[in-house]
Amino acid sequence: MRGDGRRRHGSSREPRMITGISHITLSVRTLTRSYRFYVDVLGCKPIAKWPKGAYVTAGNVWIALVVDKHTRMEPLPEYSHIAFRVPARSFDAFAKRIKASGAEIFQENVTEGKSLYFLDPDGHKLEIHVGDLESRLKSAKKAPWRGLRFFV
Repeated sequence: MRGDGRRRHGSSREPRMITGISHITLSVRTLTRSYRFYVDVLGCKPIAKWPKGAYVTAGNVWIALVVDKHTRMEPLPEYSHIAFRVPARSFDAFAKRIKASGAEIFQENVTEGKSLYFLDPDGHKLEIHVGDLESRLKSAKKAPWRGLRFFV
């Protein structure tokens, strides 16, 4: 502790890393349309809803849908996206439901594990994926890409 009662940066009592993701907030143009997509198509659990927003969960991840007049009108050109894990036995049914909703597919899968890359009603890039970090690392160790280094 410092003389002023504050802890010094780097104190052994301070957390050394982030402990997880609290929530993901997505701006939406039309709450009803986005809410229906996340609940009816993706199967998120509804938690709360009000005129300008809603909370849903995907597993243990809290997603906030918030009406925002500045919401994008088309997908961003970058690769950033949110990937949702689905069980292998459910992948085909999920993919069929997503495609039947009219969601646009924005790229084909080129990585390990089954994946479907699609856009939500507001152009946010999403993915359903079979696999986890462990399976990705196992695949990368078998066929490492150029410059790959492992730290675990």
